[in-house]
Amino acid sequence: MLEKRRHKVISTGTFVRRLCLFAGVAVLIASFALLIGIAGYHWIAGFAWIDALLNAAMILTGMGPVGELRTPEAKLFASAYALFSGLVFITVMGVILTPVVHRVLHKFHVED
Repeated sequence: MLEKRRHKVISTGTFVRRLCLFAGVAVLIASFALLIGIAGYHWIAGFAWIDALLNAAMILTGMGPVGELRTPEAKLFASAYALFSGLVFITVMGVILTPVVHRVLHKFHVED
């Protein structure tokens, strides 16, 4: 998908389209992770849908939980979801930064 070392640097328009594509993939990954959190907080922790959304969004963004977890199952889910959210954050940042880092490195190493 990305150009090789011997290829020319892509145009700015193509680069912007690539950025949008990678950002779209990042949004899909984050949305899927949010849906997992909403479902878990609703069915495992017994939160209402809106409270489940709030808790999942707060954990996914690194802010921390909002509602009180009463059962051991809910606490285990929240712990696992927090670890999962950290990995999702790293993945999303990698997906978003990939085209930028690739373009910078490609500009330095493109053959004349």
